[in-house]
Parts: sequence; structure tokens; C-alpha cells
Amino acid sequence: MNILDYKLYYFLGAGGIGMSALVRYFNHYGKTVHGYDKTETELTRQIQAEGVQLHFHEDEILVKELFSHYKKEEILVIYTPAVPKDHAEFVYLQNNGYHLQKRAWVLGEITKQFKTIAIAGTHGKTTTTTLTTHILKTAGINCFAFLGGISQNYHTNLLLGDANDKDAYVVVEADEYDRSFLTLHPYITVITSVDADHLDIYGDKDAMHQTYTQFASQVQKDGFLIVKKNVDNDLKLNVKRLIYSLNLDTEYSADSIEIIDGEFCYNIKSPIEPVSHVAIGLPGLHNVENSIAAVAIAQQLGIKGDVINKALRSFKGVKRRFDYRVKTKSVVYIDDYAHHPEELRAAITAAKQLYPDKKITGIFQPHLFTRTRDFADGFAESLDLLDVCVLLDIYPAREKPIEGINSQMLLDKMKSTNKFLVKKENVLGFLKTHPPQVVMTLGAGDIDAMILPIEKLLSDKSEVVSDK
Repeated sequence: MNILDYKLYYFLGAGGIGMSALVRYFNHYGKTVHGYDKTETELTRQIQAEGVQLHFHEDEILVKELFSHYKKEEILVIYTPAVPKDHAEFVYLQNNGYHLQKRAWVLGEITKQFKTIAIAGTHGKTTTTTLTTHILKTAGINCFAFLGGISQNYHTNLLLGDANDKDAYVVVEADEYDRSFLTLHPYITVITSVDADHLDIYGDKDAMHQTYTQFASQVQKDGFLIVKKNVDNDLKLNVKRLIYSLNLDTEYSADSIEIIDGEFCYNIKSPIEPVSHVAIGLPGLHNVENSIAAVAIAQQLGIKGDVINKALRSFKGVKRRFDYRVKTKSVVYIDDYAHHPEELRAAITAAKQLYPDKKITGIFQPHLFTRTRDFADGFAESLDLLDVCVLLDIYPAREKPIEGINSQMLLDKMKSTNKFLVKKENVLGFLKTHPPQVVMTLGAGDIDAMILPIEKLLSDKSEVVSDK
């Protein structure tokens, strides 16, 4: 059965960033789309405004009534692994023989009809996926895109193309969580990093690396595998590949890197065509490296340097990736999704590079008890880079508490003396009594609900001179 042949598409966890792109995809094709999510957010409200029916409490009776209007074979239930196995609707649907599939399987089915460009990696995949999509769109190449964040250029996580074009591409963020990306068989595969993560799924780093190696092997025979230098070292790949790095002697790399008026300017070395005088407005050397990967993809598709240059200069980034919310004479507020020690290090280091004479205050919400446990020392080291650290309680997501694993444990591991454990409801009060110069909200949980209140508090205090 074709993935577009069902009559009802029902989503469990419809508001997730990956799930909501699928919601939008089926809704675009005029399908009947309903769903559940635990939390109402700005994104769920947007989806509802686009015509999707959502509810925010477990409601087995509502599901029974809705499904009674369709034959079982006409219904596809799509769920995220983040939905607890004792969720009332999930249990009812499973016990009554409905067709349940994970998000990854559905995405895999969609990509079968296109040439797939898949970007994987512990860090950098959302920015690289979104930038690659922007380069393709700037070049006039027909492509769809399923993004793991909201593009600041297009204000969405789903971009659409012409499905009737047999040469259409689809750009997807390939998620390693729950081995999801193994449903993909891409024309172009990129792996940006393989730092240990999701050890609740994999058990250890070696098992995670084995899964990445399997994913790398799934690139089509006429396609391209593009990996960062340290990924190549870690995975010990024995297949044809292109290797990139920030500034090492690899096929793709950057040189003459300098910061001019807050932008990184550099040249990109390439075996196809060097790209000179590149400028990108995203902060941090990690984003220079992400751009090199995107350029490597673009050149395999025949996109020329002048188009690449234009796209990089006009790229506005991704919401919640070093996302400027307030930029005034007296205070700067940046929001970032960082939830792994290396992501925290990259975001905090970028802020320190841009604002070397200002104190950096970070408000961090740890995400998952297992991740906090597995990387506690790394988190403490990264958070010690801050001048002022505000720690919130751990956001549990799908997990139950683990004894002894909490934010106080993390705070105790830090060497900094300027550190505070603060309840979420007391953050605004803290900022009033400790006025920041540069403040960052950091994390992947529900810390995003604090963005607008913090933005309002800081905006009300000063005159805005510029914004992103």
C-alpha cells in the first residue's frame, strides 16, 4: 500500500519537531490528519491553524469514535518512541490490531520515491540539513525537505517540491535515536559527528558506532558518502567516501578563516571547485564546519560557487540554534537547543568569541536522567565555561527518575563558584536580581516555554538597537 493511500493518519506525539513535519506532509496532500500531543505549544497551534485536529489529553473514547468511521486498513497510526508504552491510546490501538508504525518507517516510505540526501550525526545535523536545503532551493533544484528544526528562512520544518518530477530530491535529517535512520537508503549520506549519545538505547559507544557504520553502508552504489575526518577515524570505514574537516588536509576544508563584522569569512577548498570569499552569519567554528559539509553535498549535485556563495550569505539559520531573541545596547539574549556536553561547549564558546568583554549567563535545563548520568562530567566541564550558571531541574521526557541523578549532583561536580539551582518559575525573578549582560537559555526540554517571558522581561528593560 502506498504511503499516501490511507484515509486517516493518526499521530501519537504530533507536536514533536520530526513528527510535525510528517503531519504537515500528509495534511498538504489533503489527507484527514488527527493527533495527540502531551503539550500545547506554538508549533501545535500552528499545525491546528493549518487544519489538523489535535487534542492534549489521553482520550481512548475520542479515538474509538474517530476510528469508527473508517475500516482498519484505511487507518495509519504513526507514533514517536517518546510515547510511553502505557499511554492509554497507544495501549488501546495496539490491543485492537490497528496498523501502528514509528515515525522512522513512515519517513523511509516517503523517501523511496525520491533521491534522498540524508544528514546524520550527534551534532550539527539540523543546521547542515537546513543549510543544504537552502542551497538547493537557491539553486532552483526541485526538492522536499524534512527538517529537525524550524528554518528561519522559510519559517517551517517541511519544504515541498514537485512529486511528479522523477528527479526530485528529498533532504532529511537522519535521526540515530532508536536506530531510526536505518530505514533510509540515501543517494547522498553525510555523517557530521559520532560522539556518544543515546546510550539508553545503544548501551555503549561501540554499539552506536556499529549502527552508524551500518547506516554508512546503506548509501546507494552510484551515490556519495561524505564524513567528517574524526568520524572517519572513529568508524574505520572501508568504503569509498569524501572526507571534510574544518582546517585539516582533507578533500573539503576551510582556510583564511576570520571574523569580520560578526560574520565568519573564509575560503572552502574542494576537489571540484574552490569556493572563495564565503561569508556566513552563523556564529561558531562548528557552523563553518557544517557549511563545508553542505557545500560538499551541493557540489555533488553540480551547483556552482556563485550560487553556493549567495545561499550561504542569505542563510538565516534555524530556530533554537544560537537564536538571537534580544540584541540591545545593554543585554543580549540567545536561545539554543544544546543538550549534549559538546553542543553546550560549542554554543558557549561561540558566545564568548562574539562577546569577549561581557559576562555570559547560561540557564540550562538537563534533558533526560540517563543522558545526565552518562555525561555528568562532560556537562560539568562545559557548564564551567559560563561566567554564571543557572541550573534547572532535569526534564524527564519519556523517562522515570533515577535515584541520585538530579541537577544538584551536576551542580556539585562543577568547579565554578558562580552557580545556582533555580526552579523554572523563579527564573524571571533571578534575572531581575542578577541582571545579565549576555544570557543564554540552553536545553531540549520544555525550556522553550520560557523564551517569550524572558524576551519580554529583557526587551522591556532596554531599547532594541538591532535584531536578527
